[in-house]
Amino acid sequence: EKRTITLIEKNGYHDSVYINAAKIFQGIHTEKRKDRMLVRYGDDSVSPMMTFKDEYSQRVSYELAFNALKYQDLLEEILLDSCVYPCHSIPEELTSLLVVMLYDLQERKFQAREIFDEEEPVAEVQKIERYLYRYMTKLAAALARCRIKHSALSIEYILPEDVRKQEQRASALPLCVWINTFKISLEDVFRDLKKKGFTRVESVSDFDRYTYCVDQHCHDVLVFPSSLKKELLNLDLFADCKLLLQ
Repeated sequence: EKRTITLIEKNGYHDSVYINAAKIFQGIHTEKRKDRMLVRYGDDSVSPMMTFKDEYSQRVSYELAFNALKYQDLLEEILLDSCVYPCHSIPEELTSLLVVMLYDLQERKFQAREIFDEEEPVAEVQKIERYLYRYMTKLAAALARCRIKHSALSIEYILPEDVRKQEQRASALPLCVWINTFKISLEDVFRDLKKKGFTRVESVSDFDRYTYCVDQHCHDVLVFPSSLKKELLNLDLFADCKLLLQ
């Protein structure tokens, strides 16, 4: 039976992912000069304690936090332009959560979150979610104004050109995957991938759609085309941590 994992495609994350992503973002967000500090993030002098449900939850928490960091200026502009921030009912300690969840909300095209498997709700996440949903129209309008101002088809075009080039280079790199030999043998991985429709080829130069090769230096490392990331992460091999994305 196919298990449901932490991320339900484009429909949002579990509450615990948002909380952990907010804690990560709190420690890495860009500090502005006091005379330019319009959005305040509270005190981050104490290292946050994080508990991750599994390896997948950990990775998506970091991805969400770093995506929020990448678009921090834009997200702050949306909050200020829409007059959603500041809000007396949202303490500074929850600003990181507000920014992280706003990034995810616009990534979902302002569609409501839909999680199918149950997890204990987190009060802070529920509070921020209700607040964002209440002002979705204003937030979407503020994002549209930002795109018009920057003549941008999507938010990616609002990023500085050097950052966009880095993104393009990174997205084109092949995916390296470790085989967790404590849980599965190489032969069983090859057999499972074959059942899933993947073809083993000799090298990266032979890549087609559903293909992979074995790293020539590390025989417990597999290399896949970058376009297969989402398909790979939905395999049971990843859900069971038998394969680990590098």
